[in-house]
Amino acid sequence: MLTFENLCLRNEPLANHSSYQIGGKANFFAMPETVEELLTLLQGCRTHGLDYFICGMGSNLLFPDNPREDTLYISLKKFVYWDIQPSKWFISSGTPMSMLGISGLLFNIPGYEFTYLLPGGLGAGIYMNAKYNHHQISDIIKTVYYVDLSDPSLSMQSIDVSQCKYGYKQSIFQMNPWLVLGADMLAVPDVEQIAAGNELLARWKGKEGMSTLQSFYSYMAEEASALTKQGLSIPSEMSDIANYRNGKRHFEYPSCGSVFKNNYDYGVPVGALVDRLNLKGKEYGGAMISPYHGNMIINHNHATAEEIKYLMNTIIEGVNTAFGFEPEPEVVVVE
Repeated sequence: MLTFENLCLRNEPLANHSSYQIGGKANFFAMPETVEELLTLLQGCRTHGLDYFICGMGSNLLFPDNPREDTLYISLKKFVYWDIQPSKWFISSGTPMSMLGISGLLFNIPGYEFTYLLPGGLGAGIYMNAKYNHHQISDIIKTVYYVDLSDPSLSMQSIDVSQCKYGYKQSIFQMNPWLVLGADMLAVPDVEQIAAGNELLARWKGKEGMSTLQSFYSYMAEEASALTKQGLSIPSEMSDIANYRNGKRHFEYPSCGSVFKNNYDYGVPVGALVDRLNLKGKEYGGAMISPYHGNMIINHNHATAEEIKYLMNTIIEGVNTAFGFEPEPEVVVVE
């Protein structure tokens, strides 16, 4: 029998569930694997008078050094499954976006290459319309399934992608208390490939949702390499992504990737502006603005959340003074 109590872990280090590897011990923490477990946790929060914070793989957030004791922190990184039918391919929100790039190669479905080495889960990608270059998640999904957290029934609902108000890192899910459960994809694999696809996903689930960027990269690179041994060719876009991210040292230190959204009205990437301010390499405690990418703040030496936030404010103030606007954070700072 599922109960709130047996689904919760106590005194769990949030640093273990964030690519930043930062965060104190949570009084309540859970990793549901099914919709039933997730709803049991949400209903339990109501019963026990707890707040909750829900995340995916923890790749785009900064947990606090001292988490709130009355909050249940829910990670969906074990909420990983897909359902392949002759005319439908549903993927759950905890499934890594990068797995779409691998599966697109396996299933011979073009258009998923841009997701390769995106470190977050599909739910986060749907929420923020994750993108790489000129491609974005809204290009490859058809129907999104979600729970309205303000609805006492917590019943599953769906919405067509055309109604999701997608823009640059924007969506309807940022405007409403809706929890993304997953989506139907625009393209569907051949049913003859289902077994191979399920094996691919099972291997990832066996890793129990890695959060460190180094292990994430190694795993995805090994999966791509294994497919080449089966005679499949790695698309140039995927190779270019790997070369770019390695060149910028994206996986060398714990980080959240890009800290700020680019201001397209201004027309110059935030990383380039930080470079003009000569802030790359600036340290504060264990945090550092990456010497290789001005829009990354890395956990260089056991950094705290407060040290990361100090450097975020340094960039915000510097850009505002020199260029006349405050860059908007992309990272979710959990208070």
